[in-house]
Amino acid sequence: MSESRAYSLLYLKQLDTSSRTFGGIATTPDLDRQGHSIAPAGVTFRNPIPLLFHHDVQRPIGRVTLFPATAEGIAFEATLPDIPEPGTLRDRVNEAWHSVKAGLMHGVSIGFRVLDDAVERLPNGGLKLLKTEILELSLVTIPANAAASIRTVKSLAVSDPAVAGHLAQARGTPRMEPINEQVKGFEASRSAKAAQMQTILTGGEAGATLDELQQKEFDRLDGEVKALDGHLTRLRRLESLHVASATPLPATVTSTQGAELRGGTVVSVKPTAPKGSAFIRAACALLEAKGDTYRAQGIAERWKDSTPEVALYLKAAVAAGTTTDPTWAGALVTVNNVKADFLELLRPATIIGKIPGLLAVPFNSAIPVQTAGGTYGWVGQGAPKPVTKLGFGTATLGIAKAAGIVVLTEELVRLSNPQAEDVVRRDMIAGIAQFLDQQFVDPAVAAVTNVSPASITNGTTAIATTGNVLKDIQALVATFTAANMPLIGVTLIMSETNAFTLGMIRNSDGSPAFPGMGATGGSISGITIVTSNVVGGNVILVQPRYILYADEGGVNIDVSREASVQLETAPDNPALATTVMTSLWQNNLVGLRAERFINWNRAVLAAVKYVSGAAYVPAVMPLELEGANAGKRKSAQE
Repeated sequence: MSESRAYSLLYLKQLDTSSRTFGGIATTPDLDRQGHSIAPAGVTFRNPIPLLFHHDVQRPIGRVTLFPATAEGIAFEATLPDIPEPGTLRDRVNEAWHSVKAGLMHGVSIGFRVLDDAVERLPNGGLKLLKTEILELSLVTIPANAAASIRTVKSLAVSDPAVAGHLAQARGTPRMEPINEQVKGFEASRSAKAAQMQTILTGGEAGATLDELQQKEFDRLDGEVKALDGHLTRLRRLESLHVASATPLPATVTSTQGAELRGGTVVSVKPTAPKGSAFIRAACALLEAKGDTYRAQGIAERWKDSTPEVALYLKAAVAAGTTTDPTWAGALVTVNNVKADFLELLRPATIIGKIPGLLAVPFNSAIPVQTAGGTYGWVGQGAPKPVTKLGFGTATLGIAKAAGIVVLTEELVRLSNPQAEDVVRRDMIAGIAQFLDQQFVDPAVAAVTNVSPASITNGTTAIATTGNVLKDIQALVATFTAANMPLIGVTLIMSETNAFTLGMIRNSDGSPAFPGMGATGGSISGITIVTSNVVGGNVILVQPRYILYADEGGVNIDVSREASVQLETAPDNPALATTVMTSLWQNNLVGLRAERFINWNRAVLAAVKYVSGAAYVPAVMPLELEGANAGKRKSAQE
């Protein structure tokens, strides 16, 4: 990358007319008007560097000493020589010096180059420059960094009327800096003067003494250093007195309390894009870019105002993270947030997301499971106590994944119509949710070694329905009671149709037999009911605490335009001679492959029981069952 420039206002920490020296801040981490930022910690330089006039390399005017980087930026001290001989050089240097003294030239700009292409794209579209080398500092008229401001102007010897007027104007509108900022400024000035003293002593020939001018300059600098040391001692003493007399701020635990303490209001910023948009847009950008992540970053710029994390997600996918990369952790969080944005939609849409209390465990970890309890009994006086034992086993959830490929036309994924994005979002949510639900509860789904888990109902003997929901639930509860399975926290799973029908059942007086029940579920006698049409006529009772599940927490996306795929829901494995493969490239199609790593296991057989063949119909509650609910209705009416 060629030499670049970054600007800030001239922070005049000190103006010394006798030595034509001034100091300030060369660069800060604030964003400039181009939206770029320079990280001070990544800046390198070799003192002294030239001081130029408007970045003109053919018009040097002095020398600059840069100081170590701080969180606020990088300070500098510049010196302009006093040229005795008439000529263009003296005119140029004097013009620059008088411009600084009069406050007309109040901007500075660094000339730098980026090292190792160490840049990071910011959400606003600008760049954060992580590693740079400063080559020169220039005086400029119009700075690009609007965040800076002139702080103080101090002179050790003021005889020039222009300078005196400038200082009088500054004193007319005084601005007291915090003590710690004053300390930093004076320390920077002291360091600069000490460096100049060292240069005077070591810059000559070996064994040579200082000439008269060098002695005067050294003695002058030595006196100023002593004066600065005394003033710094007084400032630090004042700072310690302020700390001792300070009143602690009250503790704040909410954003509202913090805002009241600052005298402001709480401002919250919420994304305007629908949930899942960041994930889907990242996938669509990859599709349109035909899998080229670099191009996909450019495509994602169209959404930088509503979902800027999309570009960061795609950028993070380019390079592998390392433990020594300071930007690795931030990129990881961004990637996870993009995936979590989609899973926040997906999990509630699945039965697993609706059931509270499932026992989350990691992949490939052995989980101890109690399989049998001890034997206990009464013991008479002086009689021996029985010896008992417990039964334990282990359950391990290996890595399993659910995957699918969605094939779309290139015209659709270009998102010329905003509805195309909703099409992709709805299809992915509905498709993955339906498949996982069916695999989770279908009794016919058996385990396939190293491929997929069995459903939670597989291997369980079904109870035939009575046609009456209360009798069916009572039969299920009875099996739990017989197995000594706790009822606290149990969940019923049934179809949306059956749940809706329960909401339509009425007592003889016309009141709802099951208030609050509907197609989305509800509760009956404290038992939570969740719904999914994949269960069909089954009504499943589950104790979630005995259902183990492992979830990676993300959906992985990959795209291809050149692959050939078999467009079947159950592709041949392996491919046969009769297998028909479709070329995505030939048919102007792109394939989007989604994978989710998830697994589950029923730790205890008795933790799941189900009724089969249930197809409830709207009706009036039979009298014998209505009588059982009479007390409950009367209590509710009272």
